[in-house]
Amino acid sequence: MTSLLEDALRARITGEVAFDDYTRHLFSRDASMYSIMPRGVVFPVDQEDVAAAVATAAEFGVPVVPRGAGTSLAGQTVGPGLVLDLSRHMNRIIALDPVARTAVVEPGVVQDQLNQAAAAHGLMFGPDTSTSNRATIGGMVGNNSAGSGSLTFGMTIDHVRALDVVLADGSTARLEPVSETERLRRAEADTLEGRIYRELPELVTAHEDAIAKGMPMFWRRACGYRLDRLSGYGDDKPFDLAKFVVGAEGTLVLATRIEVDLVPKPRKTVYAVGHFETTHGAISATLDALSCGPHQVEMMDKTILDLSRRKIEYADLGNHLVGDPEALLFVSFSGDDETVLAAKLDEVAALWERNGHGYHTLKLVTAAEQAALLKVRKSSLGLLMAAGEGTKRPLAFIEDTAVDPEHLAEYTARFKEILDEHRLEAGFYGHCSVGCLHIRPFVDLTDPAQVDTMRAVAEKIKDLVAEFGGVNSSEHGDGLARSEFNREIFGDELYEAMRQVKKLFDPVGTMNPGKIVDAPSMTENLRDRDALPPAPPLRTMLSFEVVGGMRDAADRCMNIGLCRKTTGGVMCPSYQVTLQEEHSTRGRANALVKALSEPDPKAALGGERLHEILDLCLMCKACKSECPMSVDMASLKAETLHQHHEEHGTPLRSRIFGSIRFLNRLGSATAPLSNVPGRIEPLRKLMERAVGIKAERPLPKFARDNLVRWNRRRVTAPGTAGTVNWLADSFTTFTEPQIGKAAIELLETAGWAVELASGGCCGRSSLSKGLLEDAKKKATGLVTSLARDTEPGSPIVGCEPSCVFTLRDETLALLPDLPEARQVEERVRQVEELLVEAIDDGRLNLPERSWLSGRRVVFHGHCHQKAEVGTAATMALLRRIPGLEVAEIDSGCCGMAGSFGFEAEHYETSMAVGRDRLFPALEREPAGTLVAATGVSCRQQIFHGAGRTAWHPLELVREALGGPA
Repeated sequence: MTSLLEDALRARITGEVAFDDYTRHLFSRDASMYSIMPRGVVFPVDQEDVAAAVATAAEFGVPVVPRGAGTSLAGQTVGPGLVLDLSRHMNRIIALDPVARTAVVEPGVVQDQLNQAAAAHGLMFGPDTSTSNRATIGGMVGNNSAGSGSLTFGMTIDHVRALDVVLADGSTARLEPVSETERLRRAEADTLEGRIYRELPELVTAHEDAIAKGMPMFWRRACGYRLDRLSGYGDDKPFDLAKFVVGAEGTLVLATRIEVDLVPKPRKTVYAVGHFETTHGAISATLDALSCGPHQVEMMDKTILDLSRRKIEYADLGNHLVGDPEALLFVSFSGDDETVLAAKLDEVAALWERNGHGYHTLKLVTAAEQAALLKVRKSSLGLLMAAGEGTKRPLAFIEDTAVDPEHLAEYTARFKEILDEHRLEAGFYGHCSVGCLHIRPFVDLTDPAQVDTMRAVAEKIKDLVAEFGGVNSSEHGDGLARSEFNREIFGDELYEAMRQVKKLFDPVGTMNPGKIVDAPSMTENLRDRDALPPAPPLRTMLSFEVVGGMRDAADRCMNIGLCRKTTGGVMCPSYQVTLQEEHSTRGRANALVKALSEPDPKAALGGERLHEILDLCLMCKACKSECPMSVDMASLKAETLHQHHEEHGTPLRSRIFGSIRFLNRLGSATAPLSNVPGRIEPLRKLMERAVGIKAERPLPKFARDNLVRWNRRRVTAPGTAGTVNWLADSFTTFTEPQIGKAAIELLETAGWAVELASGGCCGRSSLSKGLLEDAKKKATGLVTSLARDTEPGSPIVGCEPSCVFTLRDETLALLPDLPEARQVEERVRQVEELLVEAIDDGRLNLPERSWLSGRRVVFHGHCHQKAEVGTAATMALLRRIPGLEVAEIDSGCCGMAGSFGFEAEHYETSMAVGRDRLFPALEREPAGTLVAATGVSCRQQIFHGAGRTAWHPLELVREALGGPA
């Protein structure tokens, strides 16, 4: 039947239809602890596609599972039927009316995308989720999402005006508030829509008492069907099905167009950040904060704070905190009058001090002051997820409860007693202002005893919530994690009424069954227990033993979907231009999990479908730092390519790029003749046909007087500051030797004796092509040379980040048992650090005036630099140049990625990545603005794609120094 269903869908659907095993596996998971293999996946382009898919699925008796970003925490977007990915194509903002303060969007529009468009008019979408950079509006409607600002702006249900939907039989309808007259008119139709308008009011009337008594009283709820929103309809209260289906998790209708209210965006927000010695102390200070009329009150405990300190992405946090707090309480105030807002900060700080809450209050007024702390606060979920080890993970099953903030301190103390009773550890963070803390205990679902513990704790917390008059699901929904308990929560009559609602809207069970009503046990379909067999043995060239092996390295992904963001940071450049799940870090990690779970993982790693999924990975390594779980897709791809080569042989082009040091040295030795073929179009076309190097891509120009030759001619003097070793990388040494010359002259001026380490290649180029045997040989040679031939303990520096940081990362994975590899790694430093120290110590004096004075430079950092250490040192060095205005552009990945941008089949993707943010950012700069970039590939891409010549920052510092070059 599957092939017949697939054929029928292909005949009726304009968008893509995928039934292959890999695509199905990728969509078998969301950010929850569940996994269910779907029948297939459809990528609809419009409402007609959605309607056709639903009708076809109903015809074949197959359920439909709608999906946006797949970030559901309770399992709402996994199921055994046909998954509809509404994010790939249905992501347009149809209309935005700043006067009426409304917007009409397709379900795949991302929250930040809508907010960016609305911000031009001083507006925003009220609900503010921590996943705003990837959460879709359709998903927020399905879930009734809220977020940190719900104290002020409420929940998604409060902002939905109307919905265009597809019903369970494939028919379409518009849901909106209607008068009784209009309801009766619509009820006359002999359609599913007409039946809903006829029978649903009767159902509501018949169960008025149960609705009044059975619905949890606390306002912030995302559970069950919102029959309370229909109760009391009539002439004075419209019958509003649009709001009724919000939070229905796709079990009643599928929204294809959404009209929402927008709210004025506060012009100014300030924060008071209370530092507390205990988590309970922070929670206890909530009521004082609420008495000051805040916009929000958020809490983060030491678990989250300590995790943030381990990540480069959040390293700036430590510069702002006072002492070592056990918990922080963020209290924000928003408005237009800065004086009033400043007074509010003083008010809450004084109140806390008067009542003995906390030991320090940090007042954050400017965006710059707020950035580091807010970045960590918004990333709390990901940071907590990263604390898991192997299959012991922080799980979402009791993380969404909420009680009146008045009772939050007592409730949380009782909550912790239950965790302690069952010996469960958990991190605490969330929305104190609305009584919702996201508490995720660490549980190993492969251990049957811990599964039993999880269920026992879930039942006790459910009862505790009821005792305090709270809700079991306050913004994350019921899904598979909590729907099982809904009969007990709502009572028999109200629960049966909800079952009747489901039957009315969805007579044959097509629409995402098993959620809200008639759900399976919360312990069924567990990802780690049920979906993954033990990992078969596999010999790898790279060492993944730190994380338990190659499959565990991939399976660290918990599917929270941060790699699906399209703004800010670098990860994931290929997803940002394709919007395809399989081109995200999450998609690739899940594909590798599938391959590495096969009986013969080596053969699976050589499979063409897996190769296709990994192909557009630029190996930028952004995922290593930006992914909260530090999934290192660059290393995983390198190992996979190695296994693929062993199965199918190594392509000629890969061997060419892997030999780049030899070729660059040869090109330098034969320059300028070696530069001629790159300028002859017929030869470039021939090269493209023969080895797949794109003819339109300029080739590097070889320098005959390379860095090694220059160094041999010069006379060096002993340094007063010690010896430093300059890594003569395989690229700039032969194509841009002026960079190394500039750096060496700067170091010598600062008192260093500079030794040129030109004995070999770090293996970077071989690693990128999966030539791991060759990379290991090269790495061994270089490491041995550096350990043997250089002064022990002397710093090793260079100007090409991809080479320098290979010694800190992949070299250790290639040579885990070679002591010299660790010794060399510990000596690697950034040359920018040494020069900043020299300037600050007075050993390197830059003149107050140079031709750079009064100029502006924009800096684009190399992806590997951002991933390994960040760009702070480079920015600090540039800012030491007197009179130079320095700005770092949020330009993501340049798209070149070493050999990737030269390859014919990748050229368009490479340029598309550059056009996404980098090229537009440079185009906005005046012609007189200087451009700086640390990576050789970045400079090539900037010249080719933006027509700008980029300096290496070291060249600019040398220019500022002046004097003979």
